[in-house]
Amino acid sequence: MTTELILGGARSGKSSHAEWQAMQSGKQVVYIATATAGDEEMAERIVRHQQDRPAEWQLVETPITLAETLRAYDHPDRCLLVDCLTLWLTNCLFNRDLDTDWPEQKAALLSVLDSVQGHVIFVSNEVGQGIVPMGEMSRRFVDESGWLHQALAKQVDRVTFVTAGIPQVLKDTA
Repeated sequence: MTTELILGGARSGKSSHAEWQAMQSGKQVVYIATATAGDEEMAERIVRHQQDRPAEWQLVETPITLAETLRAYDHPDRCLLVDCLTLWLTNCLFNRDLDTDWPEQKAALLSVLDSVQGHVIFVSNEVGQGIVPMGEMSRRFVDESGWLHQALAKQVDRVTFVTAGIPQVLKDTA
């Protein structure tokens, strides 16, 4: 079992690096997508991402119940690639169409990591390197994502930060 957190800014190359890591695992890849198509541009983005991935990768769309999905698809011969945690966080905090309890979802995710048998790769946007945002909702999002990243970084085997397509390993206990 190996667990990884890959962080980076928008268009940093974090998803490409995560996909490369998944291919290198030699395991059957299950791509767990958290995005929801709230508008036409996002729908086009999702389709583009789907077309860029290998056809043999299984796709599971999971906007909220990430821990349940990890439990359901976990297997020693699988690599579960979760892209991305910040979209999942957005769904949990702000999507009024999806009823959710954020603290419960976060706790479930952190709890399931102790029992996974396969290779799990999480992709997430690092949003806390700028100024403190204006607006309560923006501040809450930055706070919650930072706290989520810190909690995951303590538990996972490897943490990588990607800038301009260059991965920098911050932690590696694997």
